[in-house]
Amino acid sequence: MIEQIEEESRKMSEKTIDEDLLEILACPYCKESVELKDEKLVCPECGREFPIVDGIPQMLPDELR
Repeated sequence: MIEQIEEESRKMSEKTIDEDLLEILACPYCKESVELKDEKLVCPECGREFPIVDGIPQMLPDELR
C-alpha cells in the first residue's frame, strides 16, 4: 500500500503541467515557446524562468513577482 502511494506521488510530481497547455504557452517577454525543465518553464531564447505552483505556471512580469 505504501509503495503504491509513493509511486502515485512520484508520477504526480513528474507531471507538473498539462502537455496541451505547454504547447500553447509562450514567454511573455520575447514570445518564444517555453520548455519544461526541472519543474519550471524556461525560455530558451531570453533565459527567463517561470516556476510552476500546483500545476499553474507563474508567468508574471519581473516587477510583479
